[in-house]
Amino acid sequence: MQKVYFKTFGCRTNQFDTQVMMSKLKDYELTDDELHSDYIVVNSCTVTNGADSSVRNYISSMKRKNPNAKVILAGCGSHSKGESLFEDKKVFGVIGHSEKENINTVLKNEKPFYQIGDLEHIDSTIVEEFVGKSRAFIKIQEGCDFACSYCIIPQVRGAARSHKEETILEQISKLASNGFGEFILTGTNVGSYGRDHNTSMAKLLKKMSNIRGVRRIRIGSLEPIQIDDEFMELLNEPWMAKQMHIALQHTSDKMLEVMNRRNTYKTDLELFNKIASQGYALGTDFIVGHPGEDDVEWKMAMERVKELPLTHVHAFSYSKRDNTVSATMKPEIRGNIAKERHRELTAIIKAKNYAFRRSHNSNLEVLLENGKEGVYQGFDQYFNRVTVKSNEDLSANWVFLNNVEVTDAGNQAQI
Repeated sequence: MQKVYFKTFGCRTNQFDTQVMMSKLKDYELTDDELHSDYIVVNSCTVTNGADSSVRNYISSMKRKNPNAKVILAGCGSHSKGESLFEDKKVFGVIGHSEKENINTVLKNEKPFYQIGDLEHIDSTIVEEFVGKSRAFIKIQEGCDFACSYCIIPQVRGAARSHKEETILEQISKLASNGFGEFILTGTNVGSYGRDHNTSMAKLLKKMSNIRGVRRIRIGSLEPIQIDDEFMELLNEPWMAKQMHIALQHTSDKMLEVMNRRNTYKTDLELFNKIASQGYALGTDFIVGHPGEDDVEWKMAMERVKELPLTHVHAFSYSKRDNTVSATMKPEIRGNIAKERHRELTAIIKAKNYAFRRSHNSNLEVLLENGKEGVYQGFDQYFNRVTVKSNEDLSANWVFLNNVEVTDAGNQAQI
């Protein structure tokens, strides 16, 4: 039986899409050995020019290391760079988002193929197992209706559209019956879920929580304007992870306007303080070095970051993305300045996270991943990683920890 290796770049949505493709392999063997595989399916990311380069470099390296393998390009990069890579014969085949559920048939093509499909497709696959994972990612929607100036994702994922509620609930039910207890909701713009189906994220969460075996629900990322009163009423539910990731992208109102964002610092601060008062850890996305980010705006932005009750940050140094509005903006910020600003921002959040962990070192509920030589790692309800040492096999187990040792490098415990 021929062997297939999957290489996944980018976000949790791509991780889920890879699991969908894995679940559809009927006539092939899944392998974790890329050098001895017959097919290499590259689930690509195209969020920045740098992401495109990483994908291209990987494909080139595989052509050298495993020249007999047929390389298939999937993911967002298929829609932005797939045609050129195919024409240059860098890949054997290209499939778009709508074709991934047909992967078993697609791989049977004996001649090079380009099957880009459309951007209106919604998956119907029920994923019953997550290979190598103790937590399950659940994709609840596709696409985005926002038009942020730096982002190409709406062009390669399409307009926002929700998965069917019954499909989502059936998937969670089957995964829960297979032993999964923590579920992470993901998508291109998760908070837009339900707008096209006359429902809402909050209603979905309530129904999910009623499924036997569901222990903790985490939400990948929300936009500030998507958090309404109905959602806020769920914050004290025991199944809600005590951490939320809310994408701000910046704290300067001028930069938010330049980025064509829909949030303002005043309302963001009010929202974050309200959620933090319920005992939540709070993370955000932040773009550093976007065109127009002068010294005055940066200094103001950092003063505001210090005011916000943040505990985690996913900081990006701006990387130009062709075919976006931001790519034409001036003045550009030099790379060395962006790197220094990135260091400054992450240092501020690291200190905030350390202070938070010191005050939240007991009553921790941790789902451990697979370990080695008696050392296990997992995330607590606040999305802080904890290292646990034990003589017992604790793989994929829940543990309750008190008086965890908190260091600058991380949290540790002995069982």
